[in-house]
Amino acid sequence: MIQIDALPAFSDNYIWLLQDTANRRCAVVDPGDAGPVQAWLDAHPGWALTDILVTHHHHDHVGGVEALKKATGARVCGPAHERIPARDLALEDNARVQVLGLDFEVLAMPGHTLGHIAYYTAQPATPLLFCGDTLFAAGCGRLFEGTPEQMHHSLQRLAALPAATQVYCTHEYTLSNLRFARAVEPHNPHVLQRFEDVTRLRAENRISLPSTIGLERQTNPFLRTAETSVKEKADEWKGLSNPTQATVFAALRSWKDVF
Repeated sequence: MIQIDALPAFSDNYIWLLQDTANRRCAVVDPGDAGPVQAWLDAHPGWALTDILVTHHHHDHVGGVEALKKATGARVCGPAHERIPARDLALEDNARVQVLGLDFEVLAMPGHTLGHIAYYTAQPATPLLFCGDTLFAAGCGRLFEGTPEQMHHSLQRLAALPAATQVYCTHEYTLSNLRFARAVEPHNPHVLQRFEDVTRLRAENRISLPSTIGLERQTNPFLRTAETSVKEKADEWKGLSNPTQATVFAALRSWKDVF
């Protein structure tokens, strides 16, 4: 059994901590700060950090990698086409990497950055996805390096995963994303219910993650570019008819950037 906990970092980041409780081994995803991970290790003597998984090169995802590598000797796995500090294993699209006994598939996710990757495993009873800053709960990452077409393709690839897949993204952006989702689909009952649920969670300072792919398909406008009502809102925003799902996505992303 793998247990997964969130280690908060900075103002809204989560470092995901995977724990193999039977063997007292653990791994972390996107440690932008070594402090929370080292504090957990100090509080759990006898545990070994064996792996560090990185999705992309932004500092809030890699800032703690070198210190943790130096302190623990953990293997650092990251995208092959980005500069990742202390990287031991450079991962290409469709590569496989075993972590804590789980077999992860690597998915290329260009858009937020060009070399961004995600880690997916169907091995446990519930499939797991660690998607960095590509897919957020009810949203998606900004396009710092890639094109709208690339990001749309990346998101559609994730949307095709099994509905039960648990989505572990790396920021607590859910409530603000749902405010935008309400603007795009003001009559979507799933969006309205999720907004209520997450508002209640955040009022109690509780985490809104993980999500699921099924829930994202129902409530995330960036995965719903084929919906007529979503296209109409995108057309209204741009003042023209968007001819493809990718252009609908581009319109939504430009709207969200200033929302």
